[in-house]
Amino acid sequence: MEYRSLPPGQVTTTTAALACGVQPATIRDWVRRGILTRMGGTPKRPIYRLTDVISARDVPKPTRAGQRAADHRA
Repeated sequence: MEYRSLPPGQVTTTTAALACGVQPATIRDWVRRGILTRMGGTPKRPIYRLTDVISARDVPKPTRAGQRAADHRA
């Protein structure tokens, strides 16, 4: 169940994922890796600042051995 209404500038995991063009699991991974911080909510229904989400999207992500490399060729 999603929140009915959030103050402006605050988003749920699902909305954060839509804003960044990624899956909700990616947002949760960014939190686990310390790239994004929750600003409130509950453990099962976290809330994030939209500005933090956009900043996290633009941060270079460390890769792990065996992980697919992003193809940046134009």
